[in-house]
Amino acid sequence: MSKQQQPISPLKNFFAGGFGGVCLVFAGHPLDTIKVRLQTQPKPKPGESLIYAGTIDCFKKTLAKEGVKGLYKGMAAPIIGVTPMFAVCFFGFGLGKKLQQKTPDDILTYPQLFAAGMLSGVFTTAIMAPGERIKCLLQIQASTGEVKYAGPMDCVKQLYRDSGIRGIYKGTALTLMRDVPASGMYFMSYEWLKNLLTPAGRSHNELSIPSVLFAGGMAGIFNWAVAIPPDVLKSRFQTAPEGKYPNGFRDVLRELIREEGVGSLYKGFTAVMLRAFPANAACFLGFELAMKFLNWLAPNL
Repeated sequence: MSKQQQPISPLKNFFAGGFGGVCLVFAGHPLDTIKVRLQTQPKPKPGESLIYAGTIDCFKKTLAKEGVKGLYKGMAAPIIGVTPMFAVCFFGFGLGKKLQQKTPDDILTYPQLFAAGMLSGVFTTAIMAPGERIKCLLQIQASTGEVKYAGPMDCVKQLYRDSGIRGIYKGTALTLMRDVPASGMYFMSYEWLKNLLTPAGRSHNELSIPSVLFAGGMAGIFNWAVAIPPDVLKSRFQTAPEGKYPNGFRDVLRELIREEGVGSLYKGFTAVMLRAFPANAACFLGFELAMKFLNWLAPNL
């Protein structure tokens, strides 16, 4: 189980998590763009082939048509959203751990770490749902060629004008279904791998940078293994025209399985996994470095 020297500080977690989030977006956004384009590309008409044959094909076509900038389309929304989102995410995890400790020296079990991670998923959904909706709409308009929104703020204005706050928060239940179990898995697997990689008698704080990168990257992969099916449903639902799925995600699930089989729930799997490792490795490394700096700056906070 994890050895804890430093008392848990949700506030430090908040700032270090925000910095981790910025690192994650820079490392992961290009593959996120590809993932959304693959997940939402229309079914080809008879005799026509898909716009993108797969991850590599989508990458090449995006680069050829839009240059490197095309891979970073819609990045303003996640940077603005991800920094507070990861801050809140790591804050929620810190709080979840602190609430379960009877004394500051208590070492938490893996189920307790999973529960603390699930709490962080509840915290993040409030910020995550509208940010994801805007990001998905901006990413697919770039690939369909119809420019309806000038940018993130214009997208919020139009959604609000058309259907009020509900339009902005479309897909919240699916975001919760994705993020609560996935966040539990994310933090528990990270702590578990840190424990595995820490030599006997040594502290977590002495873990080498490659070990932190490996634990963070693998935590990202465990997280997405749980999150992909609800993520596919969410991307479909959030980018569908108004009224297409009156019963919400149940309609999306039925249509997907009927038309494309169960395998379609793992659409964009390669792009997600390729992105999950470097993005989350960067995130946890950023978090650990920021945490060390904050502990040095304000040891008693």
